[in-house]
This record gives sequence, structure tokens and C-alpha cells, in this order.
Amino acid sequence: MADTQSEQSRVAGTQQVGRPRRDQQGLLDAAAAVFVTSGVEAPVREIAAKAGVGVGTIYRHFPTRPDLVVAVYRHQVEACAEAGPRLLAESATPEAALRAWVALFVEFLVTKHGLASALQGDSAGSDALHTYFVGRLVPVCDSLLEAALQSVDTAPPIDAYNVLKGIGNLCIGAASDTRYDATTLVQLLISGLLTRGTP
Repeated sequence: MADTQSEQSRVAGTQQVGRPRRDQQGLLDAAAAVFVTSGVEAPVREIAAKAGVGVGTIYRHFPTRPDLVVAVYRHQVEACAEAGPRLLAESATPEAALRAWVALFVEFLVTKHGLASALQGDSAGSDALHTYFVGRLVPVCDSLLEAALQSVDTAPPIDAYNVLKGIGNLCIGAASDTRYDATTLVQLLISGLLTRGTP
């Protein structure tokens, strides 16, 4: 009987520890969705409504808007980073995995508009986020690119950092110009990288 009570207490404790993290992930998902449709300056009540919680819950997890913006940014970077190995394992070919991941990366770049401006004046914070971004996503891109290049027997023409930088440059302005098709241009870039005989 004592063993059963001890096990129940352990399970309950585990559930309590895991729940705040799940709750926070739900808030970040809701905030990210609201930022895409309404911008980073969207009212907190809109985020709370999307998440199905009270405004106080948002402030309890994220006391200031910059805290929330940074958390959303990191959350999206993590989602993008975690997608890489999963796509490589699940896709029909390494090239398909690379193309699918690049499409996710483009979506991330285009829909995170306003995040940087929300942190204006905090150069140290912005620099730290950039370092985090590069540290998390360049290795993921590198592994996908290497696998895709090996599958078509092509030498790497450029490193993963420059590929991501190039994709970022192709995405500039995409959020504010509906006629600009960054996704297609980026896929054309990938086609060029994977062309046999690239010097």
C-alpha cells in the first residue's frame, strides 16, 4: 500500500513538473500565431484569448513584452532546429528533407517580422539572439546539405552559414510584398547548390 501511495505521489509530482512547461509551450505557440497575423505589438489580451488563458497568466510567465518576444523567437528557432533531423529520417530522399526544411526556414524568416524591432535598443540581447540562432540552425542546415550533396555526388560549393545567409537575404521584404515569391527563389537556390558538376 505504501509503495502504491509512493508511486502515485511520484507520478503526480512528474505531472506537476511537466505541466508548466506544456502550458508555456502553448502560450508561445499562441503568441507566435498572433504575431504572424497581428504583429509583435498585438495586445496581450489577443494572445491570452488565442491561448485560452487569462492575461495574468501571460504576465506570470513573461513579465514584459521583450521577454515574450525573445521566448517566441527561441521557441521558433528550436522548432526549426528539431525539424531537421526528423525530416532527414522521414523524407524519401535527403534532397526532399533539405527542401522541406528550407521551406520551414523561409516561413520562419518571413513570419517573424517585427521581432528584431521589438528589441530595439537592446543590442546585447539582439546579439545574443543572433549568436543563438546561428549556433542552433547552421549545424542543422550543414547536416541536411551534406546529406543532400552526397546523394547527388556533388561537392559542396559553399558552407551552410552562407547558404542560410543567402536565404535570409532572399527573404528580405517578402512579408511586406505579396507579389514577392521568396519560397520559389530559395528553392531555385537549392537547385543550383545541388546541380551536378558545381565547382
